[in-house]
Amino acid sequence: MRKFTIGIDYGSLSGRGVLVDISTGEEICVAELAYPHAVMDTELPDGTKLGVDWALQHPQDYLDVLKSVIPELIDKSGISPQDIIGIGTDFTASTVLPVTEDGTPLCFLDEYKSNPHSYVKLWKHHAAQDQANRLNKIAEQMGEDWLARYGGKISSEWAFPKLMQIIEEAPEIYDAMAHWVEAADWIIWQLTGVQTRNSCTAGYKAMWNKQSGYPDNEFFKALNPRLENVIDDKLSCPVSPIGQKAGELTAQMAELTGLVAGTAVAIGNVDAHVCVPAVGIDGAGKMLAIMGTSTCHMLLGTEEKKVPGMCGVVEDGILPGFYGYEAGQSCVGDHFAWLVDNFIPSHYLEEARCKGINIHSLLREKAEKLSVGESGLIALDWWNGNRSVLVDVDLTGMILGMTLLTKPEEIYRALIEATAFGARKIITTFQNSGVAVKEYYAAGGIAEKDPFTMQIYADILNMPVKISGSSQGPALGSAIFASVAAGRVRGGYDDVFEASRKMGKLKDTVYMPIPQNVEIYNELYAEYEILHDYFGKGGNDVMKRLKQIKKGVTEDD
Repeated sequence: MRKFTIGIDYGSLSGRGVLVDISTGEEICVAELAYPHAVMDTELPDGTKLGVDWALQHPQDYLDVLKSVIPELIDKSGISPQDIIGIGTDFTASTVLPVTEDGTPLCFLDEYKSNPHSYVKLWKHHAAQDQANRLNKIAEQMGEDWLARYGGKISSEWAFPKLMQIIEEAPEIYDAMAHWVEAADWIIWQLTGVQTRNSCTAGYKAMWNKQSGYPDNEFFKALNPRLENVIDDKLSCPVSPIGQKAGELTAQMAELTGLVAGTAVAIGNVDAHVCVPAVGIDGAGKMLAIMGTSTCHMLLGTEEKKVPGMCGVVEDGILPGFYGYEAGQSCVGDHFAWLVDNFIPSHYLEEARCKGINIHSLLREKAEKLSVGESGLIALDWWNGNRSVLVDVDLTGMILGMTLLTKPEEIYRALIEATAFGARKIITTFQNSGVAVKEYYAAGGIAEKDPFTMQIYADILNMPVKISGSSQGPALGSAIFASVAAGRVRGGYDDVFEASRKMGKLKDTVYMPIPQNVEIYNELYAEYEILHDYFGKGGNDVMKRLKQIKKGVTEDD
């Protein structure tokens, strides 16, 4: 009897679900729901204005995904819910929210629905940069040895800078919350009625370590006296390893989704990390880039090394038995969308319409005709700050070399190249730190649909690029972990490696470096490194000064 699992991938703009045959990895059907509230970066639903660098979400959207996507998967497939043995989920991280003792989000309560701090702070909420700067300074002054596991810096995207922002700007929200919860764990709480805290987000985004736990109370007291007992007060739930069963689907959630009460539910996971088994990676030295609006880089190692600017290294953080390394780029797909949404002339749009293609396809078509280096342009990929290796959201974008003859397709290509240069910078930093990167894999919409971009990556990295066999890599990964949560006794698997061998997949397509392109890109990368260090390492802090001027003017308004 065939058995199936469901994986739900909660992204930045939508929730996507996939129903998978666990014996083969065949994706029976896919369903998606765009979040009704999208990303709230200018105002709340009631019109309350937000400040600079805010990015919020509404947790009701996450419940709507369950209510919409799972029944659609069941209806489309015609498969009996009795044969669906597990459900797994993954989330963007660190995407965190304050909740009451029973898990109710504070933004659901009338007294807090107009307070921005009561909502979910999305991963790309960067308004806590001042708090992150202070946290890093205090950690350095106190000689906190755990800081090296995060490349020497904690990002404003992570859990504690965001919590510091709340206690400083909205102490009433801090007082009202019983728990400070990753959305990855909150949705599992809703599904099972059991609160869990997964080791992936705890390790990578909340400074938790398998051997030593969280930083001690003295460190948190130094951040703010009211944070001295923050772990006991707001993060008291024990940390559970990924790959385990969190609990079983409640009767209420069974009614909402159409699944059977008692269906196994996997411990929550992170969208990038969960994708590793989906491409069949099972050992060290193989880097996976999950490419979407941003890119996350996943890498397995056999020992813990200090790598400047990495997002973290966590024992068993990705797959059991390995040290899982994470790095990332905050702006990739967003990069290209920015250009298309703001700077494309009308005759380009008309040409795309006449050809029956979208504007991205037209720009790639034109950019592909350019020789490497022909445009005379080079860009820095910091439109949404730099995640790795500089860990600085106050950095901004830059294009050098434009003239009155510069065309949109030349800028488009330069932006693609910039993201590939950023990926190369991450790889060389790992290699220089003693962590091998021998193979490069790519997943996500860009990897699947954009041969032009992937060829540029192969040329700039000077490495073959292997492509995920699924267009829904994170959701497939979640379905893989769901099969492990169900276990062999229910028809699933007892470990993720066995499940990955059966369910993971790659395309036959491999992008190989073109030697003549590699040679020219090596020259361009040398220029990228000069600009990277000049603007990113204190040679000229003009980007930060401009941002401060902007912030002052905005606040005055």
